[in-house]
Amino acid sequence: MKVLLYEGSLNLINKSGIGQAIRHQRKSLEHLNIAHTTNHKEEFDIVHLNTIFLNSLFMSWLAKRKGKKIVYYAHSTMEDFRNSFIGSNIIAPFFKKWISYCYNKGDIIITPTEYSKSILDTYGLRRPVYSLSNGIDTQFFHRSVEARDRFRKKYRINNHKKVVISVGHFMERKGIDDFILLAKQLPDYQFYWFGHTSMNLVPVKIKRAMQQEDIPNLHFPGFINREELRDAYCGSDLFLFLTHEETEGIVLLEALAAKLPVLVRDIPIYGQWLEENVHVYKAKQLPSFKKQMIEILENEVPDLTDNGYELALEKDIVNISKRLLDLYKISNKSVNSK
Repeated sequence: MKVLLYEGSLNLINKSGIGQAIRHQRKSLEHLNIAHTTNHKEEFDIVHLNTIFLNSLFMSWLAKRKGKKIVYYAHSTMEDFRNSFIGSNIIAPFFKKWISYCYNKGDIIITPTEYSKSILDTYGLRRPVYSLSNGIDTQFFHRSVEARDRFRKKYRINNHKKVVISVGHFMERKGIDDFILLAKQLPDYQFYWFGHTSMNLVPVKIKRAMQQEDIPNLHFPGFINREELRDAYCGSDLFLFLTHEETEGIVLLEALAAKLPVLVRDIPIYGQWLEENVHVYKAKQLPSFKKQMIEILENEVPDLTDNGYELALEKDIVNISKRLLDLYKISNKSVNSK
């Protein structure tokens, strides 16, 4: 068996969670010693698609013509497309039709969680849908004093200062507006939001919120590489994940792997596999977020990081790769539809 890990338009999604997922898939294939390539001109038995761009659709047509099997990874839903970029709510229904059309080109569909599977199951897809985590490289995102020191030194943060971080695009869905409000209300803590989005795509409401000049403890350093992000997890005191909708959230897994305390918005996806007050802390409204943040940062509540780390270990790439191999075998047994 040889897998084509298709990387068409990787430059467009390389800095996103999908780009990270593709890197995890490559590492899984290496761990399994499965022959793989990124060159579609080579021979292959299965093509693994991750994007919904036209070139991926063309690749699915080409694979069908050659009698190859197609594994389509469904990273997106209409629900997590809403409240993202300018005009996203208007075109969301059309986005749903488009992704359904793309996903149906697969012999099987994989999506990161049972929650996202439950959403896709309402789309009337004609292919079987399986859930499989994007996984996490726990060895890479291990916590270390050296990483903490590098982060603090780079951003000139005193050791006694408490730091709150989040990671993601500049989207309302990601909760960046609440992140800004909390930074304003909690001036004793430093707030860092890592990630980048072209301002041409960012709605006016979010632009205005980000451009406030009276929040000296709020920082937007932009996109940072994988090594720098690991250092940020290790050098911070709280990972604040305010997202309103996700299919999984790779950055959340990274924070858990780095043994960073985590506070998430209490939304359905995290009701299924993140136990409140066991793996993470949860909140719904701004006052509750503020209260719990203070309690976590001032060590007034139990440390849950060891439990969170154990959960991350369950989703380590080594474990995920075994299930991926099973799904490849299932796709090989499926019957191609014309």
